[in-house]
Amino acid sequence: MATQKPLVIIGGQIQEIPVGDVLSAASNLVDVIGAVNVNVSPIVKGTPVYIPSAGNVDKASAAASGTKKVFGLVAETSIAAAASGYVQLDGVLQASTAQWDAVAGTTGGLVANTIYYLSATAGLLTATPPAVSGNFVVQVGLALNATDLEIDTDRGGVLLA
Repeated sequence: MATQKPLVIIGGQIQEIPVGDVLSAASNLVDVIGAVNVNVSPIVKGTPVYIPSAGNVDKASAAASGTKKVFGLVAETSIAAAASGYVQLDGVLQASTAQWDAVAGTTGGLVANTIYYLSATAGLLTATPPAVSGNFVVQVGLALNATDLEIDTDRGGVLLA
């Protein structure tokens, strides 16, 4: 197979990339959006959130149809009540083991190669999918190690009968 050179724009002209030049682009681009926390308390990093109304987020829960659609995970240390903050929609979210412990109920952070689901308790993740009738099983992501979660939300979820 022949080696192909990428095309670039130089001086307004499309050309092959010159020998010795390299492309410099971030390979870890993720979607992050600003939103307002409408919960009465702060929402901490890693918390799964849903959209209760335009431009707003609140803690997601697998216990109800209206709160199960995980929009993303809080991307900053904390979003105060009624304040704006950032939510990460995809890619790898990195947090400290203590931050993950607070959201996933773990000790020592996430467990590598474990799928995390939305908990029936608002704002929490769990490695064990909900099993109670009326709850929804909603996959949120896969732990790569103790501090990194690849966000892969299943916004529809499966209703347990």
